[in-house]
Amino acid sequence: MGQHIRLSVSDHVATITIDRPERKNAMTYGVLNDFIATVSAAGADPEVRVVLVTGVPGSFCSGTDLSDLNDTPEDERGLRGSAAERRRWWPLIDIPQPTICAVDGPAVGMGAEFTSQCDLRLCSPTARFAWNFVHRGLVPDTGAGTWLLPRLLGPQRAMELIYTGRFLGADEAKSLGYVLDVIPSDELVPRAQDLARAIALGSSPLSTRLAKSLVYEAFAGDVSAHMIRHTEAMTTCFASEDHHEGVASFLERRPANFTGR
Repeated sequence: MGQHIRLSVSDHVATITIDRPERKNAMTYGVLNDFIATVSAAGADPEVRVVLVTGVPGSFCSGTDLSDLNDTPEDERGLRGSAAERRRWWPLIDIPQPTICAVDGPAVGMGAEFTSQCDLRLCSPTARFAWNFVHRGLVPDTGAGTWLLPRLLGPQRAMELIYTGRFLGADEAKSLGYVLDVIPSDELVPRAQDLARAIALGSSPLSTRLAKSLVYEAFAGDVSAHMIRHTEAMTTCFASEDHHEGVASFLERRPANFTGR
């Protein structure tokens, strides 16, 4: 998947690790392309039910490697506004599976944007988040900071973080509800993997994928369109093998064996 992006799959969980510690996992355009391709590959794998994103210990992603940005011609940077480009720069939302990030150390700039794109966030006490694009004369680069962050934190708090570019520490991130929990560094990835396995092995892949799509569609659409889509999803769920297996396993007091059908 590339020199600095590692992928492993176990128990229906794909773990993607950013591995460029000498630059605090900063993204060159080459590494970013590998990351996007890896996320897309995990999303297309029928065996993958949950995607977990993390970095090597002590680093999540410190943003775009500014030396690479400086050396890359402007017309090759690719950040444009079409729907297709939005999907490219929001790979973690575009894939159908639930996504989790485990953040140890800094998640800055594009790194913070990646965390906003994840459905669930866990971090260590050393985690620090910053949408510091204003310090570089930019707006949040993937658009997640201006579209997702206000929906996660409310407009006022999101705009304060975007306008100041300040660091959001682990405890404050938890108090604001941005992260689910703050976990010691040496326990962070194992705990995140436990959460991922609990979802992957105990929940219907069909219903989790539909639920994810409904949540993000509700962010953008009106309630009437959302409820039409919601009804369609529920009809699909009621007719699915997973729904029947979920009911049967409850009545028979045994673990469910979901297949995603």
